[in-house]
Amino acid sequence: MSQPTDIRDLSLDEVKALVAELGEKPYRAKQLWEWLWKKKARAWDDMSDLPKTFRAALAERCVLRPLVLAEEQRSADGTVKCAFRTYDGHVVEGVLIPTPTRLTACISSQIGCSLTCSFCATGKLKRIRNLSAGEIVDQVVLIDQLAQQYYQQGLTNIVYMGMGEPLLNYANTLRSAERITAEDGLGMGAKRITVSTAGIAKMIRKLADDGTKFNLALSLHAANDAKRDRIMPINEQNSLAELKEALRYYTRVTRQPVTFEYILLRGFNDSLADAQELVRYASDVHAKVNLIEYNPIDEGGFGRTEAQDAEAFQQYLDKKGIIARIRRSRGRDIDAACGQLANKNEPALKDGERVMK
Repeated sequence: MSQPTDIRDLSLDEVKALVAELGEKPYRAKQLWEWLWKKKARAWDDMSDLPKTFRAALAERCVLRPLVLAEEQRSADGTVKCAFRTYDGHVVEGVLIPTPTRLTACISSQIGCSLTCSFCATGKLKRIRNLSAGEIVDQVVLIDQLAQQYYQQGLTNIVYMGMGEPLLNYANTLRSAERITAEDGLGMGAKRITVSTAGIAKMIRKLADDGTKFNLALSLHAANDAKRDRIMPINEQNSLAELKEALRYYTRVTRQPVTFEYILLRGFNDSLADAQELVRYASDVHAKVNLIEYNPIDEGGFGRTEAQDAEAFQQYLDKKGIIARIRRSRGRDIDAACGQLANKNEPALKDGERVMK
């Protein structure tokens, strides 16, 4: 038996065709589209200016499957971690990250992850499925509501840095970004969005060919293949040389810079020799660098670089002409910091979602 159509999986042209098929006037398609994406309707009954008969006909043909905020946890530093329930009973996490100048939503693209990066708690979960574009947008809508509730202002930035690899859910990642930035969507500027990838060379090239406008970040974490292979198995199929060529193609075609994310792991990738390798690699791509504090995870096996050593690393990069800053972790006390999303929350535990490898 085929699954019912999720109406938010339809394009505008497909919505227009559906409206015509149901015998409604063409302007109803625009109304329906605005309810779905601009007015953020979560149920058919929310669409108050559509005739009841039309709504009933839509409900017979299609489903509307919004995420539900199942649980939230607040950190001592104001970070809010959210557990979202999907229509099919799974749990995915997102985070509201407040700083003095920004309110950022860190959102997920998949339920679980298949990449098994050794420093990341999400990599120890099983990958269950991709999130739809609507489910990705829902995270933004719901986290924005929390921003309004707790900070009396809306989101300023969005980062696809939560659970999953966005470029392994390419179509839904791009469609969600388009709906977030569209005038008939959430209307947020593309430059406020950053998509982070563990590094899939052919998909980075595709981003360039598709003319994407959002920012691109690469989770690098080591600038030689031997070390990167050890902590990121994806490097075995996407070597640093292949990634460099893809990134250079991306920056040439899009004329947009790239950011490298680099988690400092004590005694593994934080030496002067590591910094020298990073300088050479970043210089070839003209990338800036975010140095990230390591956040402990269960069975992680790594330690955090001492503060003075992290500053020395950053200063070396600066001295060599690489723009670098240390990104301070937020939400560690509730496992909401970078690399810590692992579905430890109560809704996930109830459903056995947290399956450790």
